[in-house]
Amino acid sequence: MILNSGNPAWPHTMKPVPEYPALDEDLECSFLIVGGGMGGAMLAYKLAEQNSDIILIDKRKIGGGSSAANTGLLQYSNDKTLTSMIRTFGEEIGVAFYKSCERSIRQIREMCAKLPRDLEFVPRNSLYFASSEKDVEMLQEEYETLHTYGFEVDYWDRSSIEKHMPFSKAAALYTRGDAEVNPFRLVHAMVEAAALRGVRVFEHTEAVHFEYGESGVTCYTDAGIIRANKVIFSTGYETQEIKKDKNAVINVSYAVLTQPLEDLSDWHERCLIWETARPYLYMRTTPDNRIVAGGLDEAPPAPEKREGRLLHQTEVLLDEIRNLFPGYHRLKADYAWASIFGTTHDGMPMIGTHPDYPHCYFIEAYGGNGTVCCMIAADLLADELLGRKRPELGMFSLQRSSKPSPSNSVPIR
Repeated sequence: MILNSGNPAWPHTMKPVPEYPALDEDLECSFLIVGGGMGGAMLAYKLAEQNSDIILIDKRKIGGGSSAANTGLLQYSNDKTLTSMIRTFGEEIGVAFYKSCERSIRQIREMCAKLPRDLEFVPRNSLYFASSEKDVEMLQEEYETLHTYGFEVDYWDRSSIEKHMPFSKAAALYTRGDAEVNPFRLVHAMVEAAALRGVRVFEHTEAVHFEYGESGVTCYTDAGIIRANKVIFSTGYETQEIKKDKNAVINVSYAVLTQPLEDLSDWHERCLIWETARPYLYMRTTPDNRIVAGGLDEAPPAPEKREGRLLHQTEVLLDEIRNLFPGYHRLKADYAWASIFGTTHDGMPMIGTHPDYPHCYFIEAYGGNGTVCCMIAADLLADELLGRKRPELGMFSLQRSSKPSPSNSVPIR
């Protein structure tokens, strides 16, 4: 699967990029993590805090897959609103999921404070605006739902938006407790920290075959064999090529990183911005006064049309920014890229075991809130793998229906 095309920005922000050897021998471990992107890095970091016996492999370079294309918005709100989550899963599950997202942003903040690199983590608020008049009622209902369950949110009418921003929309929600981060730096900082604690990291090491035994899994790579008690697949959207039951819709999404701007003072609190339309536009600023914007999700174009499509969508994204911020009319992109993007059938990530893969766990943090869901997965699976049961895993079951059974219920925290 070709995950990215174009010129993703984040690898250019880190010089030099840490490197790790390729596997060249047979090894054994307690836990084998397959995939060195956001999910694998977070789990390796969390497990390494417990001095676990871990190997992390990636067929590319660390952070060289979807993490290189991640746009770095960290939000507790999801593509599917809390109101909609409650309608699908019930109050207990819906609220618990949103609370987990809120808690995970705090955990990422605490983790970033411990890591030595500058990860460009900045707490931010979010503006979620109505793309059309027909979405106002939905926003009003979502405001009431978020407010009822203790989330920090304000409802802005048109006059409030015009007071704070250089554009006008019919309504918006202004939420607190979100953040932004440089995703590429974050992945590498976590893997570096894990390696210092003894995690064995191998790049350019592709897992080509697995054998599932009574007491563990044997992983055959292109250069050696790894025998593990447990295997965790954190292979992002490429997991759809491993499992038979895919349970995901795969599209392509587009993003740009602009040239630096001299003045962003008309951008209220440099908040994260997104909209109610589906697919939606989203954007944020960076510490060096650039703008990251993304969206325009669509079915993957034919290979011969990718380059032309990326050029077209880049101009569309720049025009969308200019429409909201007329003062940025000379805006140009320094980097533009397209990346594979997937969503689940019900808006919830998939985390946990699968009956066809003994001694294995999966992290499928699909959707627009992937980094936050990777943190949820790392927190839950680190405990589970070390013998501490986490009943919350039930709501992320790979075999779930849209209405989890009572045995999968979890406390609202």
